Amino acid sequence: MKRRSTFLNVSAGMGFVFLYAPIIALIIYSFNKSKLVTVWGGWSLKWYAELFKNDQIIDAALVSVKIAVISATLAVVLGTLAGFVLTRFGRFRGKMILSGWTTAPLVMPEVITGLSLLLLFVAMEGMFGWPSGRGTGTVIIAHTTFCLAYVAVVVQSRLVSLDETLEEAAMDLGARPASLFFLVTLPLIAPALVSGWLLSFTLSLDDLVIASFVSGPGDSTLPMVIFSKVRLGVSPEVNALATLMILTVAVGVIAAVFQMRRQHRSKEIQE
Repeated sequence: MKRRSTFLNVSAGMGFVFLYAPIIALIIYSFNKSKLVTVWGGWSLKWYAELFKNDQIIDAALVSVKIAVISATLAVVLGTLAGFVLTRFGRFRGKMILSGWTTAPLVMPEVITGLSLLLLFVAMEGMFGWPSGRGTGTVIIAHTTFCLAYVAVVVQSRLVSLDETLEEAAMDLGARPASLFFLVTLPLIAPALVSGWLLSFTLSLDDLVIASFVSGPGDSTLPMVIFSKVRLGVSPEVNALATLMILTVAVGVIAAVFQMRRQHRSKEIQE
């Protein structure tokens, strides 16, 4: 048992080193004074200053955040409706088709999704005149399309485990369907909605393949700009940008952990 425990600890340690050593190296080299990424030239904040002077990266970051916020919000609305219909409406004609359409983006290769959406937008432009070219609007539609699948799965899992007696009690007290949903069901599934929104925001912000198919010349997202720069060689500015993104994610995760602990303690006090 002792040998097995030692082997598991060593394996886990090697796994963490394999995962996080490159990230730590990237963070360290973001403070490198030298222009050459692989040559250490001393500590400096030079490339962070250069990063904030780079209008291309700043504009791409603003476009990506805008697209991610709108896409995540739309995905939560549509995904919640889809999850609610699939969970609460019982058997109805077309349920299997709706379920397949909802979950298809989860298993569909991104290249196929991006190409099919591009062909759809081109056909719609030829038939209806909309959308007129590719841009921010088409990227939002594309990201909403594959993000709502993740939201639907999260909401479905929450609705399945939800105690329906609370809703039945509210109906017995005279709650109408709309009041029941907004005052009882929605607060109960709120954690799933927040999780779905955060997941959708992350997926949209991180997407490269689909956005490459459906974006226009003046609407490049941040991953597209980073990819174009990396193809010409890793720049210290890219290291600085990646470090800031890692810091943002780390702060969000830590804040979420503290919030969960706070809620858990408040429940324990109430009990």
